[in-house]
Amino acid sequence: MALSKLIPHPCADVTLEQYATEGDLAAYWMLAVDQLDGLEGRRVADLGAGNGILGIAALMLGAENVVFVETDEDAAEVLQQNINGLDDELAQRASIRKAHIGADEFSLDRPDIIVMNPPWGVQRAKADRPFLEAGFASEASAIHVLHSDNAVHLEAMANASDWAGEVVLRTTFRLPPTYAHHGQRQGGTDVKCWRFFRHGDARLPAENDD
Repeated sequence: MALSKLIPHPCADVTLEQYATEGDLAAYWMLAVDQLDGLEGRRVADLGAGNGILGIAALMLGAENVVFVETDEDAAEVLQQNINGLDDELAQRASIRKAHIGADEFSLDRPDIIVMNPPWGVQRAKADRPFLEAGFASEASAIHVLHSDNAVHLEAMANASDWAGEVVLRTTFRLPPTYAHHGQRQGGTDVKCWRFFRHGDARLPAENDD
């Protein structure tokens, strides 16, 4: 309920593929992240943070601190308002880095866990790659990524950087007609929530492809 009451992502720039994660999905997913990797006392980075829904969920689940990375000025303003709306103890554990991932240098303060719902590359090919590359180049122990179910390159990218991947959940990501080019009132697309980890640190049973 708390996540659903956050000021929503303004979703004003189609080139950034800003699709807001709903409160129910964010809560369900971040509870799964907590069960798998334990957010209590951990340092978290939220890449492409938008209105901050994922990182704020991490704070509510006990993260020691969360670094929110966001490039869009309108989204960053909403993110700051949502952080300001938290109780002081939570708000003091949040910091914002205004940076364009893939173009600007920024510090993640050596996160333990990275979470992201990156652009999927629908409007601009390979738009997700700088986000994934930043994660795989980090010192994090786990990276949690929400992405289109059709994406086939994530696991290959992970393996090339000596990471492995497992699917935490599959669900439908609702797509409201945010932009003018959307011709239907409500759409949806199948997505996967991935967990990428260092080899030997799998937390889920291997999927059976038979």
